[in-house]
Amino acid sequence: VQLQASGGGLVQAGGSLRVSCTVSGFTSDTYTVGWFRQAPGKEREAVSCITQSNGRTFYADSVKGRFTISPGSAKDTVYLQMDSLKPEDTAVYYCATCFGSASLGYWGQGTQVTVSS
Repeated sequence: VQLQASGGGLVQAGGSLRVSCTVSGFTSDTYTVGWFRQAPGKEREAVSCITQSNGRTFYADSVKGRFTISPGSAKDTVYLQMDSLKPEDTAVYYCATCFGSASLGYWGQGTQVTVSS
């Protein structure tokens, strides 16, 4: 199983970014993939997770109403649309297999998201 994250960058507070996670190696199209983040000096935290087969989602309280996770038209991609970004959203964002707020053990490399005030 491989996961590849992309799409981070620098944005001003209040702006938007979309990060993408491309997955491969799953033996079926039923899998859960999501995003975790780690800010400097802080522990890694769950951000969002989606089950591809039924669209069930999880969001951390800190991002509810601002972030949207969704599958791409091709089943090998998951997007995280991040709106109304805040400086405290600054972190390295990792895509990973997940169940709710828990990682299931497969991780992609991180992509840096920086929100300036």
